[in-house]
Amino acid sequence: MSTCGVEVETKPMREVHDVRVGVVGAGFLADTRARCWAQVRGARVVGSVAAHVERAQAWAARHGIAQVWDDVEAMVEGDGVDLVDLCVPNALHRPLAELAAAAGKHVLCTKPLTAYVGQDLPTDAADAEVANRSAREQWRVATADAEALSAATERAGVRLFYGENWLYAPAFQRALGLLETAASPVLEMRGWECHSGSHAAYARSWRLAGGGALLRLGAHPIGAMLHLKRNEGLRLDGAPIRPVSVTAEVADCSRAATQRGAAASVATDWGEVENWGSVVIAFEDGSRGVASGSDNWLGGMDSRLQLLAASCRVECNLSPNDLVRAYAADTEVFGDEVLMEKHGTSGGWSTPMPDEDWTSGQLPMCQAIADAVASGDPVAGDGELGVAVTSLVYAAYVSAAEGRRVELSELG
Repeated sequence: MSTCGVEVETKPMREVHDVRVGVVGAGFLADTRARCWAQVRGARVVGSVAAHVERAQAWAARHGIAQVWDDVEAMVEGDGVDLVDLCVPNALHRPLAELAAAAGKHVLCTKPLTAYVGQDLPTDAADAEVANRSAREQWRVATADAEALSAATERAGVRLFYGENWLYAPAFQRALGLLETAASPVLEMRGWECHSGSHAAYARSWRLAGGGALLRLGAHPIGAMLHLKRNEGLRLDGAPIRPVSVTAEVADCSRAATQRGAAASVATDWGEVENWGSVVIAFEDGSRGVASGSDNWLGGMDSRLQLLAASCRVECNLSPNDLVRAYAADTEVFGDEVLMEKHGTSGGWSTPMPDEDWTSGQLPMCQAIADAVASGDPVAGDGELGVAVTSLVYAAYVSAAEGRRVELSELG
């Protein structure tokens, strides 16, 4: 097998009973995964690797992990790891996933599965050239990369898990159960993930991220909607319900503040990528989904999905929720307590999350993946969904660039 131009021998996968996880990355997502894997039955993190070994060592010490490797090649070599958890910038997803798969390791790849980062351009191409590449070429390259990544894991005989945590969130799972009982087709879906700006500096670079808020945040409700309609079709009609067209807009709305020199508590200076995006998805049964992502939202993470079915209505509040409400007279009252992601201040009223790793779906996702590695059972977040989300997001970029509704069939 060829990975990044290097021939790599595909190794056989061994039978797994206690899933040994190797985490690649040492940032915000890697911290989240470390907390989750520590609570999962039948799995444990055995080591880590990062671009800078000092960061990997600090991360490992923070989470009580003994092993730190110099590079990913060393991590996947031999028989010490069963599953590689990729918590890295989008540009690294395909090469590292294929490297792990060729070594006989299962792969958990966070969203998006792949992205357009100028991989079809010369390595010395300017950042602006990458960002301004034709939207249709971006769709073609990103989709082809996603399909190639999925095919590589299949050829290697390992599992590819698409890390969409919304699918495993208790609120979403409960909604699926209610819809199944109601046997009622979903007519309209509205979903969004919003906050005040990404944790990662690389999120402002198209060469590293492959897009902005629509890709980074909107991918969550998009993945949930595609999964929901696929399952609905299989359950009610025996065939998945597919999307047929998209209509989208994207923008850097923060410029309305920076151009005036106005003070801003949200992240600004987005450069090449959008900080807001919205897409209307038309499905073949006539239903619609509206998915949005925004970095203009103060007051903490806001992740919601509203489902309007023919005989019922279900609303999922992944974040925030009001299981706990608190009031602090000033910001010193709760000290260093983390009330919720991106909350910004602990003064005044807040809704402290009892267990954000659980309500967000991150912990249930890790448990489901560990169980699937041991049992071979299917999971909600698979390679097929990862490919579909990547393709749809970049189709949305085509729509935004061309200012019109785009039929998916015209892209290929």
